[in-house]
Amino acid sequence: MPGKRNQMLSVSLCLVLTLVFFSLGYSQGYLELEKKVVKKVLPNGLTVLVLERHTAPVVSFVTWADVGAVDEQRGITGMAHLFEHMAFKGTQTVGTKDIDAETVAMNKEDETFEAWLQEYRKGSLADSARLAELKQAHKEAVEEARKYVVSNELGEAIELAGGTGLNAGTGLDLTVYYYNLPSNKAELWMSLESERFLHPVLREFYTEKDVVMEERRMRIESQPVGKLIEELLAAAFKAHPYGVHTLGHMSDLMTIKRGEAVDFFKTHYTPQNLVIAIVGDVKAADVLELVDTYWGRIPAGPASEPLDTVEPSQLGQKRIEVEDRMQPFVAIAYHRPDALDKDAAVLDAITDVLGEGRTCRLYKSLVKEKKIAIQTGAISSLSLGKYPGLFLFYSFAAQGHGSDENEEAIYAEIERLKNEPLTAEELTAVKTRAKVNFLRELDSNSGLAQQLAANETLFGDYRKMFRHVDEIEAVTTADIQRVAKEFFSRRNRTVAVIVPPEEGD
Repeated sequence: MPGKRNQMLSVSLCLVLTLVFFSLGYSQGYLELEKKVVKKVLPNGLTVLVLERHTAPVVSFVTWADVGAVDEQRGITGMAHLFEHMAFKGTQTVGTKDIDAETVAMNKEDETFEAWLQEYRKGSLADSARLAELKQAHKEAVEEARKYVVSNELGEAIELAGGTGLNAGTGLDLTVYYYNLPSNKAELWMSLESERFLHPVLREFYTEKDVVMEERRMRIESQPVGKLIEELLAAAFKAHPYGVHTLGHMSDLMTIKRGEAVDFFKTHYTPQNLVIAIVGDVKAADVLELVDTYWGRIPAGPASEPLDTVEPSQLGQKRIEVEDRMQPFVAIAYHRPDALDKDAAVLDAITDVLGEGRTCRLYKSLVKEKKIAIQTGAISSLSLGKYPGLFLFYSFAAQGHGSDENEEAIYAEIERLKNEPLTAEELTAVKTRAKVNFLRELDSNSGLAQQLAANETLFGDYRKMFRHVDEIEAVTTADIQRVAKEFFSRRNRTVAVIVPPEEGD
C-alpha cells in the first residue's frame, strides 16, 4: 500500500508540474496578445475589436448583442430567443424572390393573426367555430407568404463561401451570433452581417414561432430537469426578470405578433448595444475601414437602460417539488452577486473546488466514495452575470438512493468548505486549472473572439478577460471560507427536487 500511495502522489505531482510549466510557457504569450487587440468605437456607438492572428488563413467573427430574456416585457417572454431565430431569415435582398410582393403577403399574415388573436383573447366567451375559421385564414396567408421565400439563403451563401460554425445563442442577458470564414471573405461577412441588423426582414415569423414552441416542449415540458429549473428560477426570483426562463412562457409565444418583434429589435439592437469581435488572419487597418463602410451605415439609437429592479433578500429557505417518473434529482440555488462584484473570482474558485470535473469534492464524495449519485456538480452562475443571479449545486441520485440523501451530502461538503481551510495543494491546483483553462480558450479564434466581446459588453473593457487569472491567483483560503459563509446559508437558498408522483404530497 505505501508503494501504491507514493506512486499516486508521484503521478499527481507530475500532473501539477505539467500544468504549471504549460501555463508559464504561455503566460507571456497572452500578455502580448492583449496588447495586439485594436478597439474602435464608431460614431453611431458600435464597438469593434480586432485581433490579428496569422497562423491560418481563416477568421472568426462574433456579433454580441447586449440583450437577453431579462430585457423582455410582460406578455412577450421568449422574444429575445425568438428574435435570434429571426436574424437568420435574411434581409430585403437575401431570402426573397420579390420583396415588394412578399411585404404585401406578410402584411396579410399579420392582419389574419390579429383577427384570430382578438377572438382568442375573449377567453371562455370566444366562438370556437370563429376561432377555427380565423386560424384557417391565417394558415392560408402564411402559405401564400412562403411562396416568396428563398429558405436559408443566408446560411447557404455563407457555406458556399467556405464558412463554418454558423450559429447563435440567447441567454438571460446576452445574444451572440458567430461563424468563421476564409480570410479573403471578410468583406462578405461585413456585408451580410451588417445588412441583417440594418434591414432585417422577419419573414416566416409565424412558422418560426411554431419551431420555437416545439423547442420549448422538447427542452422544458418533456424534460423533467428542464421543468425543474424553470420552476426553480420562478421560485428564487419574485421581482427580478431572471426568474423567467429564456424560452419564455408558452402562452406568450402563442400570442406574440411580428410588430412586437420589430419593436424589440428597434429598442435593443441599436449600435450602442452591439460589440463585434474579429479574430484571425486579417489586417486591422483594412478591417476597420470595412467596418466604417458597412457598419457605419446603421443609424444610432438609444442605448438600453439598465434594469432598476433589485431582487429583495429572501426571508427564508424556499422549497419546490416537481413530480416525474425519473431518477431523483436535486438542485440547490443560492443567490449570488453579479460578475462585477469583488467576490466573483472567489465564487469561480469555489465552483472549481466543489463542483467541476472528477477531481472536485462533490464528485469524489457523492459518486466515488458514497456512491449515492451518478452525476453531481456546481455552476457558478446561471446567467452571464449582468445582475445578481444564482449559484447552483445539483445531483442525480444513483439507483436505490434519493434526493434527500444527496441534498444532505451536498450540505455536508458546503459546511466542510466553510469550516476547514483548503490545503495548499488544493488551492494551487485551483489556480493552475484556471490558468490552463484560460490559455486553452486562447487556442480558438472563435472562443477568443467571444471572450473579447463578452468582456467588452459586460465590463466595458475587453482587457478584463486577461485579468481573471490574476484575480483567481489572488484568492486565499480565507476568502473561500468567508464567501461560502456569506452566501451559502439556509435562508439564502432555494431547493428544487424531482420526486415520484406518488410521493408528491
